[in-house]
Amino acid sequence: MTKKYGRRTALSEVDLTVPAGRVVGLVGPNGAGKSTLLHLACGLLEPTSGSLRVLGSRPAESAAHLARVGFVAQDTPVYPSFSVADHLRLGARLNPSWDGELAERRVARAGLGPDQKAGRLSGGQRAQLALTIAAAKRPELLIFDEPAAALDPLARRGFLENLVEFVAELGASAVLSSHLLGDIERVCDHLIVLCGARVQVAGRVRDLLDGHRRLVAPRGGLDRPLPGVEVIRVEHDGAHSRALVRIDALPPSIPYPAEPVTLEELVLGYMARASAAPSGPAAPAGTAWEGAR
Repeated sequence: MTKKYGRRTALSEVDLTVPAGRVVGLVGPNGAGKSTLLHLACGLLEPTSGSLRVLGSRPAESAAHLARVGFVAQDTPVYPSFSVADHLRLGARLNPSWDGELAERRVARAGLGPDQKAGRLSGGQRAQLALTIAAAKRPELLIFDEPAAALDPLARRGFLENLVEFVAELGASAVLSSHLLGDIERVCDHLIVLCGARVQVAGRVRDLLDGHRRLVAPRGGLDRPLPGVEVIRVEHDGAHSRALVRIDALPPSIPYPAEPVTLEELVLGYMARASAAPSGPAAPAGTAWEGAR
């Protein structure tokens, strides 16, 4: 799947499957195409070429399909002149599967009074209201486009805790876009790294960490290929070189210490490789987003 804005390519030949029943973290630098990908999944945009299927259908194919997807945008939009109760009434009118009990329970837990105007709420309270409205639809897939980016650490933590609780209560899948790796590490069990308009790596977080190592070698020792080892990024420090490498199994022939890597090292390694490499051709691809069954 490819998406272009005029001559600029926002996404190039993305080939991706989002698994069911996961909390998926989508990370990448500003301008990587994260919001474009999420807007495509919600039906707010259409791909320039290729195909995209969400929960087995084209995005926003029908009103019934729209009801199966909950979306919280980056600025957690609410109507400033509407009260909290107005938002819940509107949600009930627009969504056939609206769960009024869940919505009322959650806004009360967040300390939101029904008569409070949304325009007078704090950033954290607006985010909680937007999250509640998205979840009370009882969707199969929740999509979040950096909803906590502008929140203070305490409000962000509360938002993420509620996100995880909603996913568990609904039995839903979720995709969370964020440039804050701490947030991704806290709540996500699947990772997608998007950089240079392409997916650089994707998979279960535990599998990705198990499949990568940091090698420490004398400078120049990593210049020649090692069997069974893909070098992602090399940094030189005086007489030594440190490399992020991908391995399917730890080959016994590696002559250098192999250390575990952190999620931050993994993400930054792939982002650095993508920013340094010229974009090359890729095979035609499609994208599928599978929700909980």
